[in-house]
Amino acid sequence: MKKSLVILAALGWVFCAGQAAKDKFVKVYLPDGFAVTAELAVTDEARQQGLMYREKMAENQGMLFVFEGEDIHAFWMKNMRFAIDIIWLDSQKRIVHLESSVPPCAGDPCPSYVPKSSAMYVLELDSGAAERHGLELYKRLEFVLPKALPGNAPAVQPD
Repeated sequence: MKKSLVILAALGWVFCAGQAAKDKFVKVYLPDGFAVTAELAVTDEARQQGLMYREKMAENQGMLFVFEGEDIHAFWMKNMRFAIDIIWLDSQKRIVHLESSVPPCAGDPCPSYVPKSSAMYVLELDSGAAERHGLELYKRLEFVLPKALPGNAPAVQPD
């Protein structure tokens, strides 16, 4: 009996750990149907860290920054090692601003990239992805956030 409880507890832990890892990523569907596996950045710490110090990112990967609400969210390329496309999305997941092939910052101070409109989400993709997949203003991306997000991000996404 005791052995069964230990096995059951271990299986529960493995399931919970697997679910937690799964909830750190989301599939983002671009307007042409291409799917990107995006790492979620939902806490202040994760949003500050972003893709810094990473060596590269595959074409089918990205990072989705989730904020509490729409605002002007500036980004910079400090400690980045490769160029990226930065896509700002409103609460309806429509593109409100796009910066293509943003280069890594070579020295201080690093320039900030500021959207012209408020955004709730920011998607970072491999450099050139926006052009390859026809991303442009007002096009809508599709993704479903996990029901419960860690940290201080909203648990329910707006309609």
